[in-house]
Amino acid sequence: MKTTLNCASGTLAPYVPSAEQPWDRKRAMHLLRRMIFNVSPQILGEALQVSPSALVDWVIDQSLQQALPDLPEWADWTINDYEDFNTQREEQYKEWSCQWLTDMIQGGFKEKVELFWANHFVTRYEAYLCTTHMVDYHMIIKEHALGNFKTLVEKIGTAPAMLVFLNGVQNTNLDANENYARELFELFTLGRDNGYTQDDIEEAAKALTGWVGYFAACGPIGFVEEYHDKGEKTIFGKTGAWGYQELHDILFEERAEEISIYICGKIYQHFVHPQIDEFIVSEMAQTFRDNNFELVPVLRQLFKSEHFFDDYVIGTQIKSPVDYFIGFVRQGPFTINEELLTGILFYSYLLGQHLFNPVDVAGWPGNRSWINNNFITLRWQAIDLYLYFLYVNHPEEYRQFLLGLISATTDPLEATRVIVDHILPNGLEKEEDYIRATQVFKHQIPQNYFDNNLWNLNWDTIPAQVALLMQYIIKLPEYQLQ
Repeated sequence: MKTTLNCASGTLAPYVPSAEQPWDRKRAMHLLRRMIFNVSPQILGEALQVSPSALVDWVIDQSLQQALPDLPEWADWTINDYEDFNTQREEQYKEWSCQWLTDMIQGGFKEKVELFWANHFVTRYEAYLCTTHMVDYHMIIKEHALGNFKTLVEKIGTAPAMLVFLNGVQNTNLDANENYARELFELFTLGRDNGYTQDDIEEAAKALTGWVGYFAACGPIGFVEEYHDKGEKTIFGKTGAWGYQELHDILFEERAEEISIYICGKIYQHFVHPQIDEFIVSEMAQTFRDNNFELVPVLRQLFKSEHFFDDYVIGTQIKSPVDYFIGFVRQGPFTINEELLTGILFYSYLLGQHLFNPVDVAGWPGNRSWINNNFITLRWQAIDLYLYFLYVNHPEEYRQFLLGLISATTDPLEATRVIVDHILPNGLEKEEDYIRATQVFKHQIPQNYFDNNLWNLNWDTIPAQVALLMQYIIKLPEYQLQ
C-alpha cells in the first residue's frame, strides 16, 4: 500500500511561533485533534490564549491527574455469577465500551493513548469472551498508559485477557507454549526480526511458564510455581534460572535501543505521520532511554516540537472510525446520549474498528485501511443520521456552533469560511472551493437577501444552513484527514 510521503522538516527543538509558522487556529486545532480528538470553538479560543508549550503541558497534566474510573459491579464475576452468560456478558461489553466512548468525549488525551496501546498490546474479546478479563486488561492500560513502558509490558503479560488470548494459560514446564514469547518480542517490544532469535523465543517461553492458575472461567489467573520451569535459560546471551521478572529485566537491559526505536516509531506513526522520520524517531528513542522508559517525557518533547507543527504534518492522518465519530461530536455543543454512544459503537464496528477486538494480534492496520468504497459511504451515512437527529431534536445547537466561531455577520461567504476552516485541518485549497461551499450554505434563500445585507445569524434558517453545509463538508476527501 502506498504511503503518504513525509516531507516534514524541523527537529525536536521546541516550536517557536513565527511569521512563517504562526500560532494560529490551524496549528492549535492540529495539536488538539491529534491529542484529544477535537475541540469546540470555545475551547479552541481558550487554547489560543496560551503558548503551544503550555497547552501541551496542560493537556498532559490534566490526563495525569485523572482518577481511574470506578469498576462496574460485575468486575469480579466468574462464570458462576451469571444467570444467562451470553446475554449478560454482551450487555456488560456494551456498558463498558460506551463508558470508554464517554471518557473519550469528556476527556481525550489519556483515552487516545489508551486506544493506541489497545492496538499495540492486542487481545481480542471474542477470543476470551469474559468481560471481567476485558475490564481488567483495560484498567491495566488505563493505569499505565502514561507511565513507565517497562512496567506496562510487565503488567500486561499477566492480564487474564492476554494469558488466554496468547495461550499463556497453556505454557507450562511440561509443554512450553511460545505464542506470547514470540509476540512479546515481535509485536510488543522489539519489532519483527529485530534483535532476537528462535532460540531466544524458546528460552523466553520457558521463563514465562507457570501462569496457569485458572480455577473458574472468567476468574483470576495466578502463578503456580509447580508449573514453572526452574531450569537454566539463555536469553540474549545471558544464562540463569530466569523467571518472569528476570526475563523483562534482561530484555530491557540488553535490547534497550531496539525497544526504544521500535516503540517511538509506532508513537510517531500514530500521532505524527504514517511515514516514519528515522532521525526524529532516533532522537525520541534517546529521550525514552534517558528517562528509563517513562512515556511522558517523550510525549511532551514530541508534541512541543517544531517538527510536529510543520505544515507537512498537518492533515496527513486518516481518521480511524472512533476518531471520526468522536471528533465530530466534540467539535461543537452537540447533544450526546446513550443512543448516540451505541451508534458510535455499532458504526465503528461496521467500519472495521470493533473496540477490544482488533482484527488480529498485529492490530488494526490503520491509516489507508480505514477507507474503501464501502467504508466511505457508510461514514457519510452514519454522520448524516446524527446531523438529522440534531436538526430534528436540537436545531439551535447548529446556531450555537456557528456563533461560537463568529458572533455576527451578514456575509454568507464569511460564515461558510469559518465553519470550513474549523472542521477541515487545512481548509479548502482554492477560493472557488469556498464559493462552491457557500452556495450550499445559502440553501434556498433568494440572493437579494444577501445582496441587501438582510440575512444574518438570527434567521430561522441558520440551523438548516449549518446542517446542510456540514453534510457537504463531511463528504469532502479532506474531511477524512486530521
